[in-house]
Amino acid sequence: MELTVKGKFIRMSPRKIRLVAEMIKGLTVEQAAIQLQFSKKDAALILQKLLKSAISNAEENHEIKKDNLLVKAIMVNGGPTLDRWMPRAHGRATPIRKRTSHVIMTLAEIIASDDKSKTKKKVAKTDDIVKIGDFDELKDATSSREVKETEDGVKAKKGSKGTKGFSNKLFNRRSGQK
Repeated sequence: MELTVKGKFIRMSPRKIRLVAEMIKGLTVEQAAIQLQFSKKDAALILQKLLKSAISNAEENHEIKKDNLLVKAIMVNGGPTLDRWMPRAHGRATPIRKRTSHVIMTLAEIIASDDKSKTKKKVAKTDDIVKIGDFDELKDATSSREVKETEDGVKAKKGSKGTKGFSNKLFNRRSGQK
């Protein structure tokens, strides 16, 4: 089972976060937490927070043990950029681009659990079951169409204008008739 956690609109450039994200990709959750704890980069705090959230979601919602989790993938994408301006000499203004990031972290189980009883199965109610008798009207409508064979051996529906179907469709579209 895979578990995906998203961190959106993080006020740090994606380039800075990717440096730390590559460090923990493919590690177990415990090893990744240790790497993030002792990293000097500011992005490590952001990824550590996201990792803790993912672990707690896996334990609470899916009943997966922390020892059985692996950081499968981390994608760091750019978010919206905030445009600001800095006043400069001679009345000029230079742009400042404050970048944001979207981080998607995927955790996977090391040893897959075969217990399918954790998920709730949808049980069909008797009201949802459609009876066969409800389709009698549809059967009558489809059987009323008659198919005739032209002299070319091509089957055509009753009421069609001829065997040249493409040209008829083309001219019908332009004139608005069917």
